[in-house]
Amino acid sequence: MSKPSGVTINLLDKQYQIACPDEEREDLTLSARYLDQQMRNIKASGKVVGLDRIAIMAALNISHELLKLSREHKASLEQAQDPVDCASSAKLCEKIEEALYELRQLKIS
Repeated sequence: MSKPSGVTINLLDKQYQIACPDEEREDLTLSARYLDQQMRNIKASGKVVGLDRIAIMAALNISHELLKLSREHKASLEQAQDPVDCASSAKLCEKIEEALYELRQLKIS
């Protein structure tokens, strides 16, 4: 893993400098775009006011999506008959858990 370098992301027209290893820059950029779109959707609904509240609602919605996918994935693992499918599904489940952990660690300041 390389040393972290700075990546500038935009969320609701505000720029944030985030430290990120070079090999994860593309994923971080895609994640930021997805988060920005979710935040814009929440802002456009007019039901939530304030950047902090919008960010929290977006984080909760994204976390809910990930947990739902994780549960669906675990359910499909339980139904899987092929050991090869189970191994690859377990790896995917681990990656989802890692992504959830990293999402929790990401601090927007």
